[in-house]
Amino acid sequence: MRNQRKTNQAISRSQLTERETTQSTVDRARVAVPSFFTLMNLFCGFVAITQIHQGQYVPACYLILLAGLFDLLDGMVARLTNGASLFGTELDSLCDVVSFGVAPAYLIYSQLLQSSGMFGLIVSALPVMCSAVRLARFNLQYSPEKKPDFEGLPTPVNAFCIVAIVLNIIQDTWIMRAGGVSTEFLIPIIVVLSLLMISMIRFDGVPRISLLYLRSNPGFSTAYIIAVMVMCIFPYTGLLLVLLVYVSVGLIRTISDSVRMLMALPK
Repeated sequence: MRNQRKTNQAISRSQLTERETTQSTVDRARVAVPSFFTLMNLFCGFVAITQIHQGQYVPACYLILLAGLFDLLDGMVARLTNGASLFGTELDSLCDVVSFGVAPAYLIYSQLLQSSGMFGLIVSALPVMCSAVRLARFNLQYSPEKKPDFEGLPTPVNAFCIVAIVLNIIQDTWIMRAGGVSTEFLIPIIVVLSLLMISMIRFDGVPRISLLYLRSNPGFSTAYIIAVMVMCIFPYTGLLLVLLVYVSVGLIRTISDSVRMLMALPK
């Protein structure tokens, strides 16, 4: 009887160990799958830097945009698989510094600001430094729950703005000819975009697209659909205009909220 009890206990411990091993394997897979997309983000950023070094600016721009797609996918996959983790967050931030900090900064320096000497080098370094600060702050405020907005301009958006500017300059689009873009004009833009990343201004996050979201937010849904159509019809100018509207919405909303609060103060 005693031997039978010991045998049953041994079997129970074995089954428990097997369950723990299986669960551990599942947990590792949940973290590994989104991490694969995160590393692809880093890979695109690295290849973009090599392309910039070789003077291939257009492929480098597309690689930075592709890195943004992988950055979007890793978050979606992490939520779908319930694989969000502190490790994934830290890895994502490290990769983002390369793809959306170093790569676009080197792009803007190599393509536009190299002739400005040390001043151009300092301005080009701002996106890298502000991206690092922005991501470090984001990690301190990490929450596995999906947030409707972000504090500070998201680093991918800053990178996309730089990419859009460079692509429009290279393609000599009408928006660049109309604006008479010069180095003196671009430097303040880079500085403002960098400072927006470390600001307290709230910018809209990417929503979870679903039928429920489309029905409950018809205004935002229509705006997103129009934005996608504009970027498909006018790839270069459309991307720049959509990003300009995105940044402007965040700034206008902050200004209007501040004015409303000031007017509400007792006189």
